Amino acid sequence: MISAVRHRFEQLRLRLAGETEAPAVPIRDWTGTQSGRAQRVSDIDQPMLWVIVGLVVLGLVMVYSASVALPDNPKFARYSPTYFLSRHVISLAVAFTASLVVLQVPIALWEKYAPHLFVAALALLVVVLIPFIGKGVNGARRWIVLGAMNFQPSELAKLGIALYAANYMVRKMDTRENFFHAVTPMAIALAVIGVLLLLEPDMGAFMVIAAIALGILFLGGVNGRMFLLAAMVLLGAFVLMIALSPWRAERIFAYLDPWNPAYAQGKAYQLTHSLIAFGRGEIFGQGLGSSVEKLHYLPEAHTDFLLAVIGEELGFVGVFAVIAAFFWLTRRIFMIGRQAVALDRVFAGLMTQGVGIWVGGQAFINMGVNLGVLPTKGLTLPLMSYGGSAILMNLVALAIVLRVDMENRALMRGGK
Repeated sequence: MISAVRHRFEQLRLRLAGETEAPAVPIRDWTGTQSGRAQRVSDIDQPMLWVIVGLVVLGLVMVYSASVALPDNPKFARYSPTYFLSRHVISLAVAFTASLVVLQVPIALWEKYAPHLFVAALALLVVVLIPFIGKGVNGARRWIVLGAMNFQPSELAKLGIALYAANYMVRKMDTRENFFHAVTPMAIALAVIGVLLLLEPDMGAFMVIAAIALGILFLGGVNGRMFLLAAMVLLGAFVLMIALSPWRAERIFAYLDPWNPAYAQGKAYQLTHSLIAFGRGEIFGQGLGSSVEKLHYLPEAHTDFLLAVIGEELGFVGVFAVIAAFFWLTRRIFMIGRQAVALDRVFAGLMTQGVGIWVGGQAFINMGVNLGVLPTKGLTLPLMSYGGSAILMNLVALAIVLRVDMENRALMRGGK
């Protein structure tokens, strides 16, 4: 309302001054024709855009810092010091290009094809398990080799479940009070994803996907008591998987007592060295590039444990800045989602909040693992860690959120 009044006042001021209003720059949709809404480039949420860019740029710097010494390790002896940096730059270029394309796609099109995208994600989760197609690393088969880039289908599945769950809740709006009618198909879809991901195995991705699905069901208005029951059943399933898997149970014990000699050089090795890195960082850090733990002491320093390197080199100040940025970004995404629901754009609102659960939840888990608050999981820090498919899907999802915000603003200006 305030925005509309301000816009009208500006038009009146220009007329009185004898000037003409600067023409709006239209955002064109994927067909190349102007969208039905009067959208302008200036409608992009500038603070949110700069926070995203800031996290990506800091991630780029820290990935280089964390990986520059890796060629000293015989395992990476054939790589140059800039190998991971150059690949990360290529991934960012591809991701930003894809995001610009996605920014032109109307949300109505995402709603229409949400089930198809979800099926495509399921198909890729099956394909990655096929020998000679899926690439195995450290006993896990999670990647499909696509030339210079490895694609991880579980990242697409996160976006797919956010779109599908939102689309599903809109279609089942009349039956959402009937828990079994509303939730059973979604539970089956989640079970299929869970089985496929646990075959890779990738329990961390399954936890994020389950959180997105349950969060959208709750926000979509599913009966609260039944939702709690579903959450308890899912939690019981996770506990059962841990109890039936000796190596997962050992990881939990290592998390509870990481300095125990039985675990410090085994399952708790990454956690102990991550905590040492944070301890060395103190308030202001050792200085950019001065991390010792990245020198082959802390495995996966440029991926899962990038925050530990930030803590060692930039100290408490750097870690606090990253946490504050993710908190602000997650809060802003949820605000855009609530605004869309208030404008009667239920699919856009639920999907946006699903992306908020994805980004905020995965960041929380990764930070918790690095700080020893949560058991070790193979989850990267969104927007920052090295990983092509993760960066690609993160930026594509956030581009969709920015598109939702642009369409919200157009509606509030009186557009159709």
